[in-house]
Amino acid sequence: MLVNKSTIAAAFIGLNTLFNKAFASAEPMYQKIAMHVPSTTGEEDYAWLAKFPKMRRWIGEKFIAKLKAFKYTIVNEDWEATVEVDRNHIEDDRLGIYAPQAQAAGESSKMLPDEIIGEVVNGAFTNLCYDGQFFCDTDHPVGDGNGGEISVSNKGVVALSIATQAAAMASFGAARTAMRKFKDDEGRSLKVNPNVLMVGPALEDVAKTLMTTDRLEDGKPNLYKGACEVVVNSDITSDTAWFLLDTSKPVKPFIYQERKKPVFVSMTDPQADDVFKRKKFLFGAEARAAGGYGFWQLCYGSTGQG
Repeated sequence: MLVNKSTIAAAFIGLNTLFNKAFASAEPMYQKIAMHVPSTTGEEDYAWLAKFPKMRRWIGEKFIAKLKAFKYTIVNEDWEATVEVDRNHIEDDRLGIYAPQAQAAGESSKMLPDEIIGEVVNGAFTNLCYDGQFFCDTDHPVGDGNGGEISVSNKGVVALSIATQAAAMASFGAARTAMRKFKDDEGRSLKVNPNVLMVGPALEDVAKTLMTTDRLEDGKPNLYKGACEVVVNSDITSDTAWFLLDTSKPVKPFIYQERKKPVFVSMTDPQADDVFKRKKFLFGAEARAAGGYGFWQLCYGSTGQG
């Protein structure tokens, strides 16, 4: 094949088509647990998470909810996946060998939010959220409704268990109860109702059994059958950690912040330095995005190592 601008353009159109098909067919999981936030600048400020408005009786003047002195920003990061194409392969009409790479780049681009949110989830016990505490922590500061402050925990250490009814109550049951008791700074219930049990691959069978079986291993009734949807997050690295989430509200436990959607890019100028010196064309994908934490009150995480 004669290599010129028109043949190069045609070749990369084919790779772009493969990229787009793979991108369209991939099905990321992140939307089940994270809210998608469009970004218009290099970073976004989420200080508003510290005070979310709630209806109250209107007596006298309106009560203005003021932001606390928290600062929580999520900075967008650059992401890329790049593949080299040897000019000889275009000349020899062997572009088919790049088809799997174009498809892999498309799939990886679509699954980027899952990868980003996976990192966020893995850091839940060690990364800070809007109140300056770890996202899953034992001492989140919350107003007591009387001008004071108390510490509230959304972190456990108990292993998720189906061994006995008592063990299930001490793990899943205790986490659900703790979340349902979460209150705002004025002492009013946040009406948190967990609906997702998220685990890594190592706990998939335990979680699905807990949510589907009539009786537990000790023969006693399973009090939690059908209580939550099980979400298996393959990016979770811990074999013991598990998370109970409320994803029913406008704000989700996790944030996927997107500055630029993944796009197919290519370097096809036959006069470019890489082509002249190394006879290499380039194609791949670029994106700008980041992840972070929403309301800690919508998540209870256990290390499972108690």
